[in-house]
Amino acid sequence: MSAVTQRAGWSRLPLRAAAFVVLTCTTILGVSGWREWAARDAVLKAAEAEMANVARSLTQHAEDSLDLLDSGVVGVVSRLEMDGTGPATIAKLGNLLEARKKAIARIHSLAIIDDQGNSLTSPGTIGSTFSDDAFFRYHQLSPKREAHVGRPVKSLLDGEWVITLSRRFNKQDGSFGGVVLATTSSGYLSHFYEQFEIGRNSAVALMHGDGLIIARNPSNETFVGRSVSDKPLFREPDLQRPKGAYHFKSSLDGAERVSFFNRSSRFPLLLLATVDKDELLAPWRAAAISRMLYVLALVMLIAVIGGVLVRQLQRGQRMAVALAEKEAHFRLLAEGSSDMVTRIGLDERLRYVSPSSVRIVGWRPDQLIGTPALAGINPEDLPEVQAIVDAMKRGEKEEARLTYRNSHRQNGEIWLESTMQVTRKDNGRIDGVVAISRDVTEHKKLETRLEMLAIEDSLTGLANRRRFDERLKEEWARAYRDRSSLALLMIDVDHFKAYNDEYGHPAGDACLRRIAKIIAAETQRAGDLAARYGGEEFAVLLPNIDAASCAGVGERIRSAIHDAGLVHRTNLAAGCVTASIGGATCRPVLERTAGVASLVEAADRALYAAKDAGRDRLVMSGEVASAMLKASGQ
Repeated sequence: MSAVTQRAGWSRLPLRAAAFVVLTCTTILGVSGWREWAARDAVLKAAEAEMANVARSLTQHAEDSLDLLDSGVVGVVSRLEMDGTGPATIAKLGNLLEARKKAIARIHSLAIIDDQGNSLTSPGTIGSTFSDDAFFRYHQLSPKREAHVGRPVKSLLDGEWVITLSRRFNKQDGSFGGVVLATTSSGYLSHFYEQFEIGRNSAVALMHGDGLIIARNPSNETFVGRSVSDKPLFREPDLQRPKGAYHFKSSLDGAERVSFFNRSSRFPLLLLATVDKDELLAPWRAAAISRMLYVLALVMLIAVIGGVLVRQLQRGQRMAVALAEKEAHFRLLAEGSSDMVTRIGLDERLRYVSPSSVRIVGWRPDQLIGTPALAGINPEDLPEVQAIVDAMKRGEKEEARLTYRNSHRQNGEIWLESTMQVTRKDNGRIDGVVAISRDVTEHKKLETRLEMLAIEDSLTGLANRRRFDERLKEEWARAYRDRSSLALLMIDVDHFKAYNDEYGHPAGDACLRRIAKIIAAETQRAGDLAARYGGEEFAVLLPNIDAASCAGVGERIRSAIHDAGLVHRTNLAAGCVTASIGGATCRPVLERTAGVASLVEAADRALYAAKDAGRDRLVMSGEVASAMLKASGQ
């Protein structure tokens, strides 16, 4: 090589080195920016998932509320069609509807309307008829018998916004006889939504299928009744699916929002749960700025080091030292990942463990290298993980993601999410697996909590109404298959409204929790289910039990509630908290035309007979007639 050629080669080295430094800095900035953007997307995706859970839960609550209204309406329609609309029948039903309204908070009003639109249960209290209302005209013109959910309207009783559920009833000749109407108020729904703390500037809105707002939290009074039918959620074709994420700028308050909508499959309802996008991204934005400042400082350091390297290229020894220093900095970046990176050999032992193992599992890398990779996995999860690792070693899977329980050195047991990928030699043969693991314990706790909220009553710890309805259908089907019996107890705390008025709602809540513990203590069989049916009413489902045994359980519960000695001065008959219980048993295989509602109705009738007979007693469904005769003095 000539001197000229050598000098030309040396002259190009600084330019190449400078280009390398610029490319490195640009790559670091690009990768950091991409990671921050991915972190931002992760925050938005997590918010969408949370909003989806809230939307599904609140949609189910709205459906359950309408089902509760409909259960009362169906019974009234049946009674009207059997007994007519005579004064005696209307008087009895009026008292029943008023009692049901007082007992169940989510019921705003219950009314029976004749074929002219006049209220039969509240004559003289309403200034006009219902004959021009949409729900009345619907039933007047349509012979359909199913429940009709109407648009939100202002109640004629108190001017409050309500959503209506109504059913038509016919006269004995089959002609239109009138409408049974039940409503739940916008205020009740809005107040219920206040329980879901999903963000300081979050919002939950329930809308009718045509775009009218039924209830909203916050600012329900401002927005209820307003139409948003001209918004993309009701107009754009790609948003007409049953559910999905929805990012938009709210026309109601002008805020950028991340939301999830869920359309009811049974009723014309749409639930929209939203959170303020700026509020949601504020923590990420602050952390991203901090991290990017660190990256910029690091890039500047690399640039300075690169400048020094360019100036010292002709000094071989110093260049080697500088390159080693640079390699150390890059290794620091690679080792600084918050996730634990491990490499598993074909013998299933750990070949490499990143320093973050101390934070993830509590062990240092030098304590883990050489140990079995699957040693800390929970025995219940181990077969699934082992099967995936075996499949990857055989080349049947290239990558996999799985979640499992793993032991922690100090914290007992944690949940890990691992992404695994096969590694290969230059010749293509598999030589191991690389796993990137992160701690998802808090996420699993949140999932478990949301699952419990969906099936458990938050006040008493018993099953909620939704869980009860599901189990009732399951046990009915099982009893039908097995040709076995099924029993139900309906329990209602006597004069509970008076108890609340006398001692206050906190004491009322404590009373319900005490009664719930008593009921739970008497339902210890594997198949028994104790549930809070609504308000101060409880239900106990008893599979594979006869009437006598059912009555025994009910009597023990009644006696235990009485013997608990909870002072109740306004319960003049006993001076303490008591309960009335109605029980019913059946064999589903012998009642082919009946459904699960028949068992509930039988127990409910027995409960009302127990209350009519003086309360603090148990009446089985077969004893209803005799109990009513005793109550009337015959």
